[in-house]
Amino acid sequence: MAGVHLLTDSGAVEYYTLSEPRELPKASGGPLPRVAYAAAHVVREPRAAADPMLEAAIDWDATLAYRRYLWGLGLGVAEAMDTAQRGMGLAYPAALELIRRSIAEAKHFGGGALLACGAGTDHLLPASGQTVDDVVAAYEEQCEAVEAAGGRIILMASRALAACARGPEDYLRAYDCILSQVSEPVIIHWLGEAFDPALAGYWGHADHDRAMDVCLDLIRRHASRVDGIKISLLSAEKEIAMRRRLPDGVRMYTGDDFNYAELIAGDEQGHSDALLGIFDAIAPAASAALAALGRGETELYGAILAPTVPLSRHIFESPTRFYKTGVVFMAFLNGHQDHFTLLGGQESARSALHLSTLVRLAHRAGLLRDPERAAERAARVLALHGVGV
Repeated sequence: MAGVHLLTDSGAVEYYTLSEPRELPKASGGPLPRVAYAAAHVVREPRAAADPMLEAAIDWDATLAYRRYLWGLGLGVAEAMDTAQRGMGLAYPAALELIRRSIAEAKHFGGGALLACGAGTDHLLPASGQTVDDVVAAYEEQCEAVEAAGGRIILMASRALAACARGPEDYLRAYDCILSQVSEPVIIHWLGEAFDPALAGYWGHADHDRAMDVCLDLIRRHASRVDGIKISLLSAEKEIAMRRRLPDGVRMYTGDDFNYAELIAGDEQGHSDALLGIFDAIAPAASAALAALGRGETELYGAILAPTVPLSRHIFESPTRFYKTGVVFMAFLNGHQDHFTLLGGQESARSALHLSTLVRLAHRAGLLRDPERAAERAARVLALHGVGV
């Protein structure tokens, strides 16, 4: 048993006891019943002289070790996505280096290392007068770079396109051009405004149902070049509605970090695969639950994931874009890195109360694998906020 002083909602400090983690059933090592990508975080090098607000000093050894850990659990890695702080500390040059290193690491790991890589337009600096043609050229540059490195593409949403597009026709023109050129089927990523306010009105409509119509039209026109669509709208109803309208052979990858358990389990008309930031933080539970689902043990699947949902909803609470802080805090508590620092100084993006609540929820989910270490590390961080000192 180990304990730590945590903040309460009232602002008081309580001594909270951490017990041993729950035992998760071991996966058989066989294929999982769903395609499951964990969008993986990046580990910063805290000893670097680089200013964390300006430069992405990456601890490559720890960053790549975390990818091996995810692959070892049978999960895929979605590389250089928003969980890796793409657009919030990880600029494109560092993202491309990350992609190249992860592709090489996946090849070294072996055939079970599923990897897909984000390609977007984030190297296109904001400027007045930018056009859809500029956006297309930026997409082309990044897609070519990923393919040249031997990677599969996740076609990320574009802030630049959201800024210059006049309506749905501009989105369709840009994506038509890119999809007509890719060498292998891609995953399209529709990232909602909860994750990135600059993407509000994507596909040319503020109304998600109308935006969905545009996106589905695009997918139908290029079904052979689309592996799947990942939507991150935090709405199970909207995801299911879109899932039921997808062409045969096109996957729905849930990006819903609130409702993933039910969406992955599916219903009589289908299911969602997964491309989730929360799978970075709850990887052992995600792997064990999917293995149980593959064995037909649906009750065990639900029992494993149910305690993780309150934790995920907390990590991804509004402002949702700051969820990376909680993901990295979990990695720190569980010993995957020896510090709690993020690119861009984003360790400061969440409050001491938020981190205190995360410790409680992670404990209740049985995901703190060494209580004494977790307590010591949580105390170290919270002491910087004056908690327990």
